[in-house]
Amino acid sequence: MRCTARVETHGRTGVEMEALTAVQLGLLTVYDMCKAVDRGMMIGEVHVLEKHGGKSGDWTAAPIT
Repeated sequence: MRCTARVETHGRTGVEMEALTAVQLGLLTVYDMCKAVDRGMMIGEVHVLEKHGGKSGDWTAAPIT
């Protein structure tokens, strides 16, 4: 399963933490709905894929193989 969050702001600050929090909450919701079937589910590999703007400029993660 893949869960993606997109966040935007008009200020000069990053919102990476908000995006990571949104993804984790989405995945925890799925876990809660499916735990009766499999309590051994795992949430992993949550990371920022790309970022644009802000003080540090644009950034894109290296492809995951």
